[in-house]
Amino acid sequence: MPTLHPQIVSVIEAMQRAGLKPIEALSPDEARRQMEETAKSRKVEPLPVGRVEDRPIPGPAGPLRIRLYWPEAGGSEAKPTVPAIAYYHGGGHVIGSLDTHDLIARNLCHGVEALVVSVDYRMGPEHRFPAAVEDSFAALEWLHANAASLGADPERLGVHGDSAGGNLAAVMALIARDRGGPMLLLQSLVYPVADYTLSASSYQTYAEGYGLLTRAAMQWFQRHYLHRPEDAEDWRASPIRAANLAGVAPAIVVTAECDVLHDDGANYAEALRRAGVPVEYREFPGMVHAFFGMVPAVDDAMNAQRAVWQAFRRAFA
Repeated sequence: MPTLHPQIVSVIEAMQRAGLKPIEALSPDEARRQMEETAKSRKVEPLPVGRVEDRPIPGPAGPLRIRLYWPEAGGSEAKPTVPAIAYYHGGGHVIGSLDTHDLIARNLCHGVEALVVSVDYRMGPEHRFPAAVEDSFAALEWLHANAASLGADPERLGVHGDSAGGNLAAVMALIARDRGGPMLLLQSLVYPVADYTLSASSYQTYAEGYGLLTRAAMQWFQRHYLHRPEDAEDWRASPIRAANLAGVAPAIVVTAECDVLHDDGANYAEALRRAGVPVEYREFPGMVHAFFGMVPAVDDAMNAQRAVWQAFRRAFA
């Protein structure tokens, strides 16, 4: 069996001392509160950004909240020099928020020197599939239409997401291809949910004992996000099930070795490659799900973030 990195072992032991409960043992509201409280309890200084603003934008079912992060050397309406990234947070399409993923969004803004727009998409079980997909694409279209007035370049757009957010980012790349835009220069997928049938072998290998994301937790997310198991056959829920992946934006795919979602990311990267899509694939040994945000406790968290920043910088150059 793979060996967990010592820094990850320390993080898991800290979670146990904090009394974090298994996601699958909680109600959606309880799981949301636990995630929010955990995020608040982590006293981590994010990298500096120029300005942050929350605002509502039009959404398919009413106002949609977004949070905008401008880099310190931001663009202006007259000189839209910075690229822009739509960011979709993780949390199994059920938990997570602008606040729980604020650190990652700030670091992304700083590291890429891009405008980052974090999207507060609707989630299950109150708003099941495909509500999150509809909100996510509405936000991407809004970003493209308003980029210049925000000081960004509408021709230099990308999408980024982790876990459920990686799922949404991948789906955005497919919809953008099918609808003829917005043109994306990169899709950044961090341990994405690529197949909601939950059938990959890593669901067995890492079913439990590797942090909070267990096979049972993923079944819990699936149950609260999808209307019925058959929805997992829809490519908007499982992008790897799209009939054709050719022509989508180039990708960087990041996986954690010891993660139930490991094979989803690895298989999706390979499927993109087979379809002729340029892919950078990065697997981090001894890491578990959610390691990407575990700064500064886990060195590879920042290493993975830097890999994503560099991929965006190359794509936007």
